[in-house]
Amino acid sequence: MDCRKLSEALCAPLSDADATVQSMEDASPAKWHLAHTSWFFETFILRDISDYSLYDDDYPYLFNSYYEAEGKRHSRDARGLITRPSLDEISEYRNYVTRAIADRFGDLTKNALQLIELGINHEQQHQELLLTDILHLLSCNPLYPAYRADKPAIAPATQPISWMEGPSGKSSIGHDGDGFAFDCEGPAHDILLEPYAIADRTITNGEWLKFIETDGYSQPEYWLSDGWAWVNKEDIKAPLYWVKRDDGWYEFSLYGLNPLDINAPASHISLYEADAFASWAAQNLRGCSDVRLPTEGEWEALANQQCDALEDSKKIFSTLEGDTDFFDERWDSSRWEWTGSAYRPYPRFKAIEGAVGEYNGKFMSGQFVLKGGSCATPRGHLRTSYRNFFYPHQRWQFTGLRLAKYL
Repeated sequence: MDCRKLSEALCAPLSDADATVQSMEDASPAKWHLAHTSWFFETFILRDISDYSLYDDDYPYLFNSYYEAEGKRHSRDARGLITRPSLDEISEYRNYVTRAIADRFGDLTKNALQLIELGINHEQQHQELLLTDILHLLSCNPLYPAYRADKPAIAPATQPISWMEGPSGKSSIGHDGDGFAFDCEGPAHDILLEPYAIADRTITNGEWLKFIETDGYSQPEYWLSDGWAWVNKEDIKAPLYWVKRDDGWYEFSLYGLNPLDINAPASHISLYEADAFASWAAQNLRGCSDVRLPTEGEWEALANQQCDALEDSKKIFSTLEGDTDFFDERWDSSRWEWTGSAYRPYPRFKAIEGAVGEYNGKFMSGQFVLKGGSCATPRGHLRTSYRNFFYPHQRWQFTGLRLAKYL
């Protein structure tokens, strides 16, 4: 119930128009997120209960995302054309599904309860997407409207990068079966690591500004071939949401457009940009000779050893207005961190049977792993085994980077 209420609270500042528009194919309208997460519960838990009736026979077509086993669905790039049903009608649909779950909760099977747990975690992922998709939508408005009315805190001065030595030799990564995890996080398995170290903090806006000012975006020697083609085709000059004005750089966030905070973590960068920055930093950033992106295994092995340094939710994730379930985009929040590792299955990985088996496994192609979490990530998802994944050109999420090097 808390999860369901939070999704609705995140959408409370939005008008029906705000909740309907789709700003790009990678993003979905807020109204669609609200409906799809309800469809998930309705389809995988409620639909096959004898005394349950679908809220609307057309909704499965409208709000299925990518589950081929569930039949035909509305095209992803046309979700923003669903002007009807209205936001109020979607709210009624959510209430209908939520009440149906609550009324039947005591009679649900063990399998249904496990699917509810998956559904909660699924909706929490969509809460993160809600915020990132709303940010992208508002960034397309030349007025740069703010989602939040207050102002972000200013980051304190950062210290020079120092290095945390990771465990070398044989290490174990992957979820060990204790508590909830998505199927792609396991099974736990051993890897072999060369001696390495990872930076004790992420790269800042100030360091990224040096990359821009030294023409890092226009020197092909720093870029992967695909990245160089992308940066030229899309005319990329800076991270997403950076805005250059006569008096300097600004950055758009959920707080609107504000002067660039040079000590805040660099954000909204692609894998291509992260890799190019690492190549540039190896030659231009003090104390960063021979740096690169960490591998997924290195990141997780070190995080398992030193959670306080990489994933301590009490230090990285702040509460906002006393609400421990809300999200914070202030300077002391984290960013998803790109790794140089492809998103592929772990040894002995096996997808869940049935349609829910399409959740993660079928996307293990052409994408890269991000680790950690961001200011928009639900706190309950902060675990070292968590595997986020995106295509190398995508950057509308809160993505940053942390450097690594061999010893």
